[in-house]
Amino acid sequence: MKQRHDTKRKTRIAEPVQVYLDRPDRDRLDRLTALLEATKSDVLRRGLEALDALTRRSTRTRATPAPLPTFRGQGLQTGVDLDDSASLLDLMNGGDASR
Repeated sequence: MKQRHDTKRKTRIAEPVQVYLDRPDRDRLDRLTALLEATKSDVLRRGLEALDALTRRSTRTRATPAPLPTFRGQGLQTGVDLDDSASLLDLMNGGDASR
């Protein structure tokens, strides 16, 4: 561990946790530790914070669906083929759509 480990956050009560990583993940952790000039604990903590924020954001957007526009009218029309875009355009323009 680096010397900065305990001096950065003195109010935190640290509890040891053992993490098992495959070799590529250990190498990535070492690379990020050197790149960010942080301890391994700090890198893992920041990763947890990022994942926590990401999951909170995604559940928040899922909880509030986007409003869908609604229109007044006579309801569904019989004989409308949704796969025929030319006839749909013709119907929407009141019969004067250019082809």
